[in-house]
Amino acid sequence: MSDNRVNMEAEWQKSPDAVRQQPEALEAPLAELLRCLKREPPNFVLTSARGSSAHAATFGKHLIERHLGIPVGAFAPNVATIYKQRLKLSGQLFLTVSQSGRSDDLIESVEMANAAGALTATIVNDTDSPLAKSSGIVLPMAAGPELSVAATKTFVTSLSALLHVVAGWAGLDELRAAIERLPDRLVAAMQLDWGAALNALCEATSLVSLGRGPTLAIAREAALKLKETSNLHAEAFSGAEFLHGPIALVESSYPALLFVPTDDAAVGLRALAADLRRKNASVFMTDHGEQQAGTLPALAPDHPDTDAVCLIQSFYALAIRVAQCRGINVDLPRHLQKVTRTR
Repeated sequence: MSDNRVNMEAEWQKSPDAVRQQPEALEAPLAELLRCLKREPPNFVLTSARGSSAHAATFGKHLIERHLGIPVGAFAPNVATIYKQRLKLSGQLFLTVSQSGRSDDLIESVEMANAAGALTATIVNDTDSPLAKSSGIVLPMAAGPELSVAATKTFVTSLSALLHVVAGWAGLDELRAAIERLPDRLVAAMQLDWGAALNALCEATSLVSLGRGPTLAIAREAALKLKETSNLHAEAFSGAEFLHGPIALVESSYPALLFVPTDDAAVGLRALAADLRRKNASVFMTDHGEQQAGTLPALAPDHPDTDAVCLIQSFYALAIRVAQCRGINVDLPRHLQKVTRTR
């Protein structure tokens, strides 16, 4: 292992253990959150997050809308920080996701939500952070220290925390069982070789990352990681949204990464992959079946929501290899720092 990969790679490898240990830290605050939600059920959820945590919030949006039928929106923090507007949030859930818990705009947004009468809950890795102290309920990621600028295990533990929240809130026994199997499946996902996409990504100047349903958040995180670690312009779309204009970008030198879910949303993405191939695109699609040209191997399906988490664990290994191929130090990304404070 080369020194320039040690932080990101070592932390990525710790994700399964962090997910395995997380339930103990989550047990008490999650029980408190579920009591509050049962006592006063919200009819709307507002999320607040930045960067990789915003993609985790997208995953939470899918879970809550899919399994609970409650609409979820993304809060624009400048409403609180710049425009000083208090939203009408009485009785609603304001859910924040943050690794460091130190971005001023997220802290001020939670303070606004508290004053507006919302139930505020925060998924955060640093439970002693200012954001945690301002939140009504603190749900620990329990990822342990993360030194790499590019998040890996805190993203994975954010997703697993959201799985716990929704499984408990909606009473989903099948999802609970899948969460118990998730650490071992993450270990297996780490062993999958996505080298089929390596040369194309090493040589690319731009690419697209596509997902649908539970994998939209995964596609967005993948695109961000390629920007952060390889200075590679990558855009993420839902498979459906890509058809509404961006598909005009497709050409042979514009790779497409497709993160295929293991639920009903897979049909549309597979059809899109076939269409992109007809347009002479370089298509790389996750698939648990027979391995063909352009296939990125995935684990056999278990549960669509936990299957999506396994895809990002496999992808991180590819991202590290792409950075190495492009001669970039993944632990010294240009213009970035671990804690980004915005307002």
